[in-house]
Amino acid sequence: MLGKRQFRSLLRQGQHAEIAARAIKVEQQSRHSMIFSFEKMALRDATRSSSGAMAFAEGLYEFLYGARSFENRFVQWVEVVSGLPRKQTRVLTWPLVTVFGFIAQPETHIFLKPLVTRAAARAYGFDLSYKARPNWNTYASLLELAARVRRDQRALGPRDMIDIQSFLWVQGSDEYS
Repeated sequence: MLGKRQFRSLLRQGQHAEIAARAIKVEQQSRHSMIFSFEKMALRDATRSSSGAMAFAEGLYEFLYGARSFENRFVQWVEVVSGLPRKQTRVLTWPLVTVFGFIAQPETHIFLKPLVTRAAARAYGFDLSYKARPNWNTYASLLELAARVRRDQRALGPRDMIDIQSFLWVQGSDEYS
């Protein structure tokens, strides 16, 4: 729904609201929604205005497909999400910042659900450099954890960050004892 060519075409046509709607729909169509309902409402509210939809659409495109370094694209994406219009609840959360990269490019990006991921890192014996406000250092630390899990679990053949995220979820969630 938002492959690079399709995404670029929609941007050229000024279809920012359509891009935001598609991104939200893709997340909702995942088997288990990864973001909380209050985060979905905040994102819908933030992209209702034309300026919010434009910032989101252009920022997401640059994050996923831009030419700058991975770190610079991530930092810029956090700034975009931080600057989105806000009604009642905050838009700048780890799940919102990481979910779209994870869905679009699971070979590169990983999803951060703070409580479960921090518990998984502790159980794995990894010192996750976590800060509540989305930032590059925490994300880089999470990518380092993911690389370690991938190396340690290579006999299981993890294909991408979805497999790594699933392992971390089982490791850190109360659902699994």
